[in-house]
Amino acid sequence: MNDPRPAPVPRPALVVTVATWDLAMPGSASLKQKRSVLRSLKDRLARMNVSVVESGLQNARNRARVSVAFLAAHAAQADSILESVDRRVAGARGAVVVANSTERY
Repeated sequence: MNDPRPAPVPRPALVVTVATWDLAMPGSASLKQKRSVLRSLKDRLARMNVSVVESGLQNARNRARVSVAFLAAHAAQADSILESVDRRVAGARGAVVVANSTERY
């Protein structure tokens, strides 16, 4: 017998990207100064439609770990978004990138 239901329409695969940066903050003498630098960076990244979080080193006054996650329709779009986010992180005032990593799913 023929199945009366229509065949499911294939959905495009999405690319999930998670990127993490370890930052040094040489001018930060207190957690308050560190939070000020991070708040500014996180606000600028959030405007890029990515999810952003301080993902580690919360109690270190001159180090931070920041992670972003986002979805893209395809790998080329994910590369473009990641490049823009990476430039924004690298240009953050008061912070220097010491390490970074990226994972894709």
